[in-house]
Parts: sequence; C-alpha cells; structure tokens
Amino acid sequence: MTPPTSRTWSRRGHTPVVRVRGRSRGRVSVAALCCYKPGERSRLIYRHILHDPHGGHTKSGRRSFSWTDYRDLLSAAHKQLGAPLVLVWDNLNTHRTVGLRDFVAEHGWITVFQLPSYTPDLNPVEGVWSTLRRRRQANTAFADPNHLLRALRQGLRQIQYRSDLIDGCLTATGLTSTTSPPEGQ
Repeated sequence: MTPPTSRTWSRRGHTPVVRVRGRSRGRVSVAALCCYKPGERSRLIYRHILHDPHGGHTKSGRRSFSWTDYRDLLSAAHKQLGAPLVLVWDNLNTHRTVGLRDFVAEHGWITVFQLPSYTPDLNPVEGVWSTLRRRRQANTAFADPNHLLRALRQGLRQIQYRSDLIDGCLTATGLTSTTSPPEGQ
C-alpha cells in the first residue's frame, strides 16, 4: 500500500519526495461494521486477516475476505450487540455471493439493503477508512505487514472509543437511523 501523504515540507524550490518500496511482502485485509442504535452509543466492530507473505492466500484460497469471513463477522456482531442487524452494503462481489445470500436468508435477524453502484458516499464505513488513512497511515512507510497491522488495530481501537466520530460517518452520508420501517413495508 502506498502511504497517503498528508503533509510534507522541504526547502523552497525543492519538491519533497517520499520514497517507498515497490513490492509488498504481505497483505492485510480489514472488514468493519458501523453499528447504530437510537438512544445508544455507536459502535465499530471489525476483523482483520494477515495473509501469508509467501502465498498471500487465506485458508479459503482468497487474497481477501471470503463470504465465510463475513458470515463469521456478522454472527460475532449479532452476538456482541444482542440485536438484529440491518446491513447497508456496497456492491463488493463477496457481499453478493450465493453463500452469503443464503446465510442472510436463513437468519431472520439480518436485513440487507444494497447500495447502488458507485456510491461510496452513502457508506458510513468509508468514513472510517478515510479517517484511518488520514490519521494512522499518513506519512508512514510501513516496514512490513505486521507494522501496518499494528497501526490499523491501534487506529481502529481509537475510533471504537469515539462514538461521536462513528456518528459523524453516518451524518456525512446523509442517511439517518430510524426505529420504524420505511413507508410501504
């Protein structure tokens, strides 16, 4: 991952250059859920996978989260929150797999709303990723995947304790948290 640059400095007339390695020796995948319930503080639940640097694949053979990883995240969130889940999902291909659709259909405590294509501005989790990149990853060239993973976990933990920041991610989308179903349902 190329580190985002938030601020640099140099002598006047000299363009600053940030040097990074060209090849990655590993891969980290992260999935998160922004959880909102009226009258309660907002929560952030996340999971990560550190991929094998030699093969790069998980036990499922993927280089990212599989539908079973998302299934496990949803089950853990349901257990942790003790409430039904209403998911607002983007069009990631894993979110639309047959296995995950069957899992959602089998469990009445999950309701899924699919976002239209190319609308990251309606996804509250995108605000979390943006905050994470601007704060914990800015101006950092990570030495290895473990260094990146430590920074991600630390940054996500800080966000978890800031329910106002998680609320801001929802506010930025223009969506609202309601207790009653939309008209016509």
